[in-house]
Amino acid sequence: MEDIKDKLWTREFVMLTVCNLLLFLNLQMIVSPLSVYVKDHFHADAFMVSLFTTAFALSAIISRLFSAKALEKGKRNTILFLGLILTFLATLGYLWSGTLAMLLLMRIVYGVGFGMGSTTLPTMASGVIPLHRMGEGMGYFGLSTSIALSLGPVIGSMLLEKQGFPSLVYAILIVIAFIFPLVYPLAKKVKPHAPVPLPKEFTAVPRKKGFPKALLLPSLLNLLMSVTYGGLLSFINLFGKEANLTNASLFFLFNAVAVIIIRPISGKIYDMKGHKALLIPSAIFLIGGLWLLSYSTTTGFLAMAALCYGLGFGTVQPTLQSWMIQLVPPQQQGMANSMYFNSLDLGIAVGALILGQIASFSSYGAMYRYSSLFLGAFIVVYALYLLMSSKEGNSMYADKRSIES
Repeated sequence: MEDIKDKLWTREFVMLTVCNLLLFLNLQMIVSPLSVYVKDHFHADAFMVSLFTTAFALSAIISRLFSAKALEKGKRNTILFLGLILTFLATLGYLWSGTLAMLLLMRIVYGVGFGMGSTTLPTMASGVIPLHRMGEGMGYFGLSTSIALSLGPVIGSMLLEKQGFPSLVYAILIVIAFIFPLVYPLAKKVKPHAPVPLPKEFTAVPRKKGFPKALLLPSLLNLLMSVTYGGLLSFINLFGKEANLTNASLFFLFNAVAVIIIRPISGKIYDMKGHKALLIPSAIFLIGGLWLLSYSTTTGFLAMAALCYGLGFGTVQPTLQSWMIQLVPPQQQGMANSMYFNSLDLGIAVGALILGQIASFSSYGAMYRYSSLFLGAFIVVYALYLLMSSKEGNSMYADKRSIES
């Protein structure tokens, strides 16, 4: 019988995963529809539409930086519930926003609240996952984020088209409201892991107070990968019109299927072999998915592209998040999660801006091919890291042999 200390699927883990799904579903159901609403209702230009994405991303990033510091000081529950309350009130505020300025202000407030909540929930989850199953556990937990990223835009776009903006807002209000009764019983019960010795790969990084520089590399890799996802979130429907695909948003549905399939597998591989066995093959799948998408003219071809991209996306995300969590001591896991989601949001925002400019002088199909260059940079940066790590390891081994002799 499985020891309770080794058990992954506890009630606390399941509830936290559901809460994370609802929080990200609340976000993703409004992202794409809000751009359409701003353009149609307020007759905004392309710059103003992109400003809503940028303002949200920046406010969430700044919020997470402060939240990470507060989590280190033991103010987790305050950050959690303040974030959820701000998210709920800002969502409600969309209904009262009669001007672009007011709607933009609500988006900024929403970003602050979302930044708090999205930092706290995974930090709580990492406290209930057995340390030796962290890759598998964060893979399942992160699956909730990926499902929301994949299904949210589809659901939100359908609600806006068929029911209108007010009905969409009421729907996402219900989604966020469900989190409160689910997370409240866990607020006092879930505690972080006590400091314990970690595997050699992770303890090789010096544990100094202050900002852990070891997080910079996986954060950069996450940003490079997320740039491509920003291009998908922002322009997949416009690409569909260009390629005469009537259901281009189905890309996210097929992507979700691949993510659901690969997440449990990739998590177990991570726990056995680490990130070195996963990141470069996953980046190749991502590149393949983008190139297949760029030439898609039928739904079948679109599905193939989405499945290929999803296999890479569903592996890279939990691998990087688990790696970052295990690079820091327990009291800095909030900072690790903050860095993970900040690099994700920043990559999406940067992708929307840069790839939009590329599409303006080429085409959306060509834009997706150009976006694969960011994944090429991903592979080069990571390969250089592996090469440097190998040289450092060989140097340490040679020094040891010299001392022994």
